[in-house]
Amino acid sequence: MIVEVAYALPDKQSLISLEIEDGSTLKEAIEASGILESFEQIDLTKDRVGIFSKFATLDTILREKDRVEIYRPLIADPKKARKERAAEGKAMRSDKKT
Repeated sequence: MIVEVAYALPDKQSLISLEIEDGSTLKEAIEASGILESFEQIDLTKDRVGIFSKFATLDTILREKDRVEIYRPLIADPKKARKERAAEGKAMRSDKKT
């Protein structure tokens, strides 16, 4: 069966299509794709993985045409960043009133 393995950095993306045996796991597809050799920063013990934007485990059995995705760690906490932006906007609005 055919699946894809995807990984992206801000300046470089990789989408590898490969044929694997029925019953293969997510981890087996990642290893067979060769992506671990191209992106040495990938650490499957730490980095989360998924199928079509839904988190999955390395032992998940794949289906035909699945897209395996390897996710990078977040640089900033999205909740904290949103709160900071909201506080900046509030400060700007209060400055305009004076």
